[in-house]
Amino acid sequence: METRIARVRQSRAKKVTEHVVRGRNRNLREARISEFTEYADGSGYAEGLLKILKIEPEWTVLDVACAGGTLAIPLASRVKSVTAMDHSREMLDLLEERCAERSIKNISPVRGWWDDNWSALKIGVHDVAIASRSLGSHDLLDSVMKLNRVARKQVYISQCVGDGPFDRRIYEATGRKLEMGPSYTHIYYNLLYQHMGILANIAFVREDYANDWASHEEAVEAQKWMFQDLTEAEEDKLRAFMKEHLLRVDGRWRLPYEMQCNWAIMWWEKE
Repeated sequence: METRIARVRQSRAKKVTEHVVRGRNRNLREARISEFTEYADGSGYAEGLLKILKIEPEWTVLDVACAGGTLAIPLASRVKSVTAMDHSREMLDLLEERCAERSIKNISPVRGWWDDNWSALKIGVHDVAIASRSLGSHDLLDSVMKLNRVARKQVYISQCVGDGPFDRRIYEATGRKLEMGPSYTHIYYNLLYQHMGILANIAFVREDYANDWASHEEAVEAQKWMFQDLTEAEEDKLRAFMKEHLLRVDGRWRLPYEMQCNWAIMWWEKE
């Protein structure tokens, strides 16, 4: 774990420097998408979820919210094929680039989301359907039923526990109020059990985040993923928070607490 985090940390520092040099919004967005994917690959989440999956080599998989291939890429070598769906064109472009680099030919990217017509997108039916960190604030019951319909054998859903990857202290320091979506217990008991009669299996996967940076500026940049349309005033508050709380440890800057979250993995077999 330490080796993975160290590699990702070095990559993050490099990309932050590229952001400053380029100074263009498009490059900044693309760099952050690439950074997010690389960091997600090394955080322990995908590795933990893959250990839970009970899949067979001849099966097909639907990965909803595939991002840059955090699950789809390692899954490709374990199953017949993967249909990788995401609403972000940039994420799908990155996925295709990574597949080309690795000579992966059994991943089919599809741009789509929960409220799209999956029949029109030609999603079809798969042996396994996975909703990885993607349910959010959509119509949960409709989304879960939709996922269940396109799976022959198994369905997997992951939902964050508590605040998930968000740091409430940092988020609310900017003046914003952090409002998380439905909890995993709501999905487990209210949707799956009460509405659908499904008594799902459940396990938890821990995801670790890097918590030390070379400079205050790098530390500030590393937190911006939590915010959409961060204003100048909010960014000033973010910088003030980091300045107040960052500690110097072994030549680097770190927060005085661990940065991690747990994900609830719920899955069931289709009859």
